[in-house]
Amino acid sequence: MRIGILHGPNLRLLGSREPTIYGSRTLTEINGEIESLATELGVEVEFFQSNHEGEILDWLESVSARIDGVVANPAALTHGSIGLRDALLGVDLPFVEVHLSNPHAREPFREVSFLSDIATGVVFGFGPESYLLGLRGLVARLGG
Repeated sequence: MRIGILHGPNLRLLGSREPTIYGSRTLTEINGEIESLATELGVEVEFFQSNHEGEILDWLESVSARIDGVVANPAALTHGSIGLRDALLGVDLPFVEVHLSNPHAREPFREVSFLSDIATGVVFGFGPESYLLGLRGLVARLGG
């Protein structure tokens, strides 16, 4: 089983960006934790991060034939990207939407997700653990 891990805009800044909201771990550290869990679960992971919506859409199309599902932190694209929604529907892969913070405890515009209703599951508010919970849930749903 192979799972795509998608990190959306500004997530390369983790560790220094608003640590009171997003924590102090870097994206590299979080990817290491995801990789460790993937090994424990017996699955492979493929990471991708971009600040550009079109690159994310291209990545989804390019990997759709070689992955079984996606753990996606779409970051700000969550709240307004019809393109990302259409791409996820188009590749027809199960995905878990994850967020480090709790969007419902923040600004009102963050409460709207263009993706939650089409996601296999949604995990938010647990910091980097959100990715790990999302990966565990997706692998379980896929029968791994």
